[in-house]
Amino acid sequence: MAEDAGALTRFYASPHGKVVTTTLRTRLRALWPVVPGTRTLGLGYALPYLRVWRTEPRDRTVACLPVQMGPARWPRHRPNLACVAEEDRLPFPDLHFDRVLMVHALEHAGQTRRMLREAWRVLKDDGRLIVVVPNRTGWWAYAERTPFGHGRPFSADQLARLLEATMFRALRRDGALYLPPFAWRPLLRTAGAWERLGRRLGPRLAGVVIVEASKDMYAAIPAAEAAPARRRVMTAVDSG
Repeated sequence: MAEDAGALTRFYASPHGKVVTTTLRTRLRALWPVVPGTRTLGLGYALPYLRVWRTEPRDRTVACLPVQMGPARWPRHRPNLACVAEEDRLPFPDLHFDRVLMVHALEHAGQTRRMLREAWRVLKDDGRLIVVVPNRTGWWAYAERTPFGHGRPFSADQLARLLEATMFRALRRDGALYLPPFAWRPLLRTAGAWERLGRRLGPRLAGVVIVEASKDMYAAIPAAEAAPARRRVMTAVDSG
């Protein structure tokens, strides 16, 4: 079951949550540099991270929270750009976004494949997807006082296989949150050092798995189609 949006908002407003936000933003910005005019969708509770790419008014960045999580306002003190929707019925047209970021989303989904197929549908053919999930071999997946200690954790291999099963192709794997998941202020002040050390030791110790993927257009071609025939691209959500 998804965490309540209010609880997530309170966590990210805390000193612990602010350290998490800064740490993950650094990794996400490295994967996705700012490109003016890009359409970005945040699925789940991606609100703390979307500001990375909303640098000017023409950067069309919006958020969508699952109904079981409840509503939240984003951005603060500006016109609201966040909505609530069923995880397998997003209120956006086909091929609409250049980028889709999923945070606090897939691990809480009732139907993970349907959620990913909806992301596939609204993403442009040359678009990119980033999924952030709790790492099943890391500490954070078992820290219930943080949002990453709830829902289903994944290994990088499990997430890559799930993406491949829903017509995505994993491009890059990364990890973050090597800091132990405790809200002790002296520990929080050493977050940068923990990240540098953790990246040398290996991604298995990371608190979250980060995978960037693209749409696998060849997976959408019916196998029986003749070679010279035009390529067919699936945009409808499969009932399976």
